[in-house]
Amino acid sequence: MMATQIGSNAGKKRIYILDTNVLVYDPSAIFDFAGVDVGLPSVVLEELDNFKREGTDRGRSCRQAIRLLDQLRSRGSLQQGVELDNGGTVRVLFLPMQDVPKFPFKLDAEDNQILLEALMLKQEGREVIFISKDLNARIKADALGIETQDYQKEKVDINEFYRGWVKVAVPAVMLKDNEPAILKEIAHDAPLSINEYVILESQHNDYNYRIFRYLGNSRFAAVREPMIKWPFHPRNAQQLIALDLLFNDSINLVTLFGPAGTGKTFLALLAGLHKVLMDDLYEKMLVARPVIPLGRDIGYLPGDLQEKLYSWMLPVYDNMEFITHAAASVPQAQALEEEYRGKKHRDHNGHGHGHGKKDRKRKGGIGTVEDLVHNGKLSLEAITYMRGRSIPFQYIIIDEVQNLTPHEVKTLITRVGEGSKIVLAGDPYQIDTPYLDFASNGLVIASQRFKGQSLFGSVYLETSERSELSQLASELL
Repeated sequence: MMATQIGSNAGKKRIYILDTNVLVYDPSAIFDFAGVDVGLPSVVLEELDNFKREGTDRGRSCRQAIRLLDQLRSRGSLQQGVELDNGGTVRVLFLPMQDVPKFPFKLDAEDNQILLEALMLKQEGREVIFISKDLNARIKADALGIETQDYQKEKVDINEFYRGWVKVAVPAVMLKDNEPAILKEIAHDAPLSINEYVILESQHNDYNYRIFRYLGNSRFAAVREPMIKWPFHPRNAQQLIALDLLFNDSINLVTLFGPAGTGKTFLALLAGLHKVLMDDLYEKMLVARPVIPLGRDIGYLPGDLQEKLYSWMLPVYDNMEFITHAAASVPQAQALEEEYRGKKHRDHNGHGHGHGKKDRKRKGGIGTVEDLVHNGKLSLEAITYMRGRSIPFQYIIIDEVQNLTPHEVKTLITRVGEGSKIVLAGDPYQIDTPYLDFASNGLVIASQRFKGQSLFGSVYLETSERSELSQLASELL
């Protein structure tokens, strides 16, 4: 009976069948198909119901999708089809109780039940397009003769995404000018965005370069290394660009791209600590990572919540320990010199005041990671616990953002309160989340949409600064 009812809609032959993962990726996806039918198999509703209790991003997306569908009920029957403002309709599809055709895949799997509903509609004469973020589900649909597409609200070409800089080879003599004349030509010939960088590089020496940030209206600002009170310096042009963005107080959103070893997380942590502890511009630094495992997730890690988070945050801890140790090296050397002088004075006069270990620790700079957490200057959190908050006067760093959807990134950015800065870092070529790829992950989409805004800057870090073995592993394995 239900199948007859669906088939009777001859006025609109085309129907888009949405997989559950589409609504998980974008709960409002049902509104993106103007002028056509959108079908939601009943199995999709069952899966939304199963996932809605989760405290994860998937659970939140499912709850939002359910709320949107509930609001549509006030306009009509989801069984008959609800008219949308864009000229399309949304309806729930049911499998008939009998006359189910032979099907080559196991029907105890929800994905296969969705494909069965799509196949039956096709056999009734409808033009069916199956929309899914699941590559294997799309392969199965194609094997069944069903047209299938990925759901991509906005697609960013892997070869054309915004890197945040352009490189131009010039004669070395030109680099001596305060503002080389070629900058005006570049601004005229190339569509530069606000806060995009131009790297003028010597034609015969890659290490001889100057960098300029585009301000608009053919104006540029020369980039200089920021005054860092700790023994750290950029190792290449892209790292200098990153530090310029991270230390710029007028830029509130920064995206850092790059493969492992390029320094994304390290540079963000370095700038955040310096801004909090030395410049006193922010009350504290908040660091968060999505709980997206390479193997088992955080629930399998030993210990209570804090111990689990410690294990999950180990890459951040490693970078933090290196920064705090190096930051302490200069004052520690000064303390040791003072102790040495005190010892000489005591040996000469028979008395004197040296500095003990406790004093040297006090003079040793910024303390340990545990000290920073205890003193309220550092907060390490899972992204799950940032929902529903407003975060003012903090330097916010979100790592591994390539594993988040655009909807999730939007939720995070809208949490940023007055006086805060947010840094999104990740490697869009290394994604651990199902249904996301280079063109659809939140890091790339956010960078593309904010491109040209005066409060935004981005940089792609292309050079690995880890060991030769690490770099070879990234290239060969």
